[in-house]
Amino acid sequence: MKFFILAALVAVAAANSYKAPEYAPKYEAKYEEVTYAPQPYSFEYDVQDKESYNDFLHSEKSDYNVVTGSYRVALPDGRTQIVTYKADKDGYNADVKYEGEAKYPEEPAYKPAYKPAASYPAPAYPAPAYPAPAYKAPEYKAPAPAYKAPTYSAPAYKAPTYSAPAYKAPTPAYKPTAYKPVPAYPKY
Repeated sequence: MKFFILAALVAVAAANSYKAPEYAPKYEAKYEEVTYAPQPYSFEYDVQDKESYNDFLHSEKSDYNVVTGSYRVALPDGRTQIVTYKADKDGYNADVKYEGEAKYPEEPAYKPAYKPAASYPAPAYPAPAYPAPAYKAPEYKAPAPAYKAPTYSAPAYKAPTYSAPAYKAPTPAYKPTAYKPVPAYPKY
């Protein structure tokens, strides 16, 4: 633990004495804001899709300083919303108008099905008469047990007899060699 503390102190001391190289170039950031002159434009689109109930129109045009436009949307309640707007240095000004009258259903969209009375008489089927089954349940007689308990006798175990083995000294299969004495080396 002392080693780690000492290593940390040496690292901090080395970091404080480090001086950045002086040959590094210094850059100054210069930013220029690029502005473009306002461009005039004009567009218009119209969507009328009866299957998806989409019906809207949008048109807009701009000269150099003022943007004007309008859009029209068919609302779900049957009215048409018309918005005419103007955006200039004074802000965004919108004029909202509605055409038509809102229509809300007074009755629920679901009506229960009307079930008229039958114009013909209902069929008269006689109730089926089922006779009781003529089945006689079998009679079951339990047999007398014919089980006889087994008798066990003690096992006839005879312990084996072991005789001591007779060992015979082995005779060598090779001739022993006669070793010559090793001469003694002189000591210096």
